[in-house]
Amino acid sequence: MEPVSERRWNIKIADDEAVGKISAHCSVSPLLALLLANRGMIEPLGAARFLSSTLSDLHDPFILLGMDAAVGRLCAALERGEKVCIHGDYDVDGVTSVALLASFMRAVGFHVFYHIPLRLEDGYGLSSTGLQRIAGQGAKVVVTVDCGITAMEEAKLARSLGIDLIITDHHTPGELLPEACAVINPLQPGCTFPCKTLAGVGVAFNLMIALRSRLRDQGCFAGRPEPNLRQFLDLVALGTVADVVPLLDENRIFVKYGLAELTSGERLGVRALKDVAGVDGEVGCGAVGFRLAPRLNAAGRLEDAAPGVELLLTGDPQAAAAIAADLDTGNVERQALERRILQEAVSMVKGNPKLKGKKSIVLASDEWHPGVIGIVASRIVEMFHRPTILIALQDGNGKGSGRSIPRFHLYDALKACSEHLLKFGGHKHAAGLSIDEAILEEFTERFDEVAAGVLSPEDLTPELMIDAELSPADLTLELVGELASLKPFGMGNPEPVFVCRGMEVEDARILKEQHLKLRVAAGGLRFDAIAFNMASRKPTGRLVDIAFTLDINTWNGRQSLQLKVKDIKEAGNRQ
Repeated sequence: MEPVSERRWNIKIADDEAVGKISAHCSVSPLLALLLANRGMIEPLGAARFLSSTLSDLHDPFILLGMDAAVGRLCAALERGEKVCIHGDYDVDGVTSVALLASFMRAVGFHVFYHIPLRLEDGYGLSSTGLQRIAGQGAKVVVTVDCGITAMEEAKLARSLGIDLIITDHHTPGELLPEACAVINPLQPGCTFPCKTLAGVGVAFNLMIALRSRLRDQGCFAGRPEPNLRQFLDLVALGTVADVVPLLDENRIFVKYGLAELTSGERLGVRALKDVAGVDGEVGCGAVGFRLAPRLNAAGRLEDAAPGVELLLTGDPQAAAAIAADLDTGNVERQALERRILQEAVSMVKGNPKLKGKKSIVLASDEWHPGVIGIVASRIVEMFHRPTILIALQDGNGKGSGRSIPRFHLYDALKACSEHLLKFGGHKHAAGLSIDEAILEEFTERFDEVAAGVLSPEDLTPELMIDAELSPADLTLELVGELASLKPFGMGNPEPVFVCRGMEVEDARILKEQHLKLRVAAGGLRFDAIAFNMASRKPTGRLVDIAFTLDINTWNGRQSLQLKVKDIKEAGNRQ
């Protein structure tokens, strides 16, 4: 099996009538109206809300099924002075969720502590040993964040230990729900909450909103300042962007305002994290996803996620700086480990006769670290465009992480293979599993059977979605300013991609042996273009079609338009 090099261009087609109504109602250009329609905002009111959404547009958190019971139990715990434990996961979503609830609950007077399992010793989610440890510390209430929706036996154990369990999660539920004091998950049957794609930290933030509201009604803030929830949105943005959920509805609002909080850097831990990551100025989703989140994630991937929580909770500048430096060092170690495993995984795929004709990739090794195989699986998907599962083996057992392609629902596929698995969980795009090494081959065959039954040959060719075909005259600095109203960009709300055809290549140079720098012209206009990691795609013909996003390049105080190339084809190649 060889890496996929070609991509199909798919220009979106929106309803002209809907575009016209959006343009008129929102007083925006037809192009911006088209982009809104391409993102699912086909009704003028929905488009207007998308453009002008504020924190007041957040949904009532009590619509979430189970919220009233959860808030009632927590208010009782506060009144009785009972200990509450926040139980999280070891990724950024879990770490930020723990820090979010722990800091808020401390501020309003709860006796609260937290627990995050060790990846290598405890595994994912609730465990019997973890719950017994928590019970030994005197907790009467445990609130899970970003985990727990499939913890059937652990919920029964919690009850036997005298613990009231409140589950907050966003992963796909199984056929049955755990027997808990309350279960909050927008995906659970019967829940009418409009936003079904919240990250774990988004569910936790809704719990915080509801809890503050109930405490206010009970007069809790008569003699103390009421927490300003806007100040917690930096944590919500970190977890939401890192978990790659669609930036629509509530997620878009969280990130829009959370990025502003990250930019101001009022939280000492965030400030220290930005320092070691070299992030300054306005913080965007790219800085979160590629610079801040990986460092916050590093400790949990390799060993213990608790330093990440402590970084976000500390009020000591020196402690924040020291923890951030340690996380930065851990991130370097994680990157080296990831590079080695990626090289090994790629060599296992290339030229492997067993993978010929396969529509999925399942690889395993007893020399892989379970903390980074999810990242490597994402890289393999990018290269080969197949649903991919990597498994780290140890003592006859395997821990796997999977990533998928747009047309393949990974959780549903694992459900179809459940007879070969000890445990699994996740959602459409990413999932985790546990497996007995003895039946690994059977699982591999069954997983590919499922993939073969779902995926067509066309599905296995990456698709580049293009919003519109533009003329060179359309490409202006003013257009870039107009596009900014769609930010923040991310999954579900991608940065607009355009195509210009028949552009003349006036200059093409290779930068740093990996990037392609172009000077192109059409219609009497010239543009600079940069194609990152596309040195091998240097055009051989004079005329090209270019798919790109738009950017502003600032040099010596002057601004100029720059095309950020997503793909390039010889002119006339319409595939």
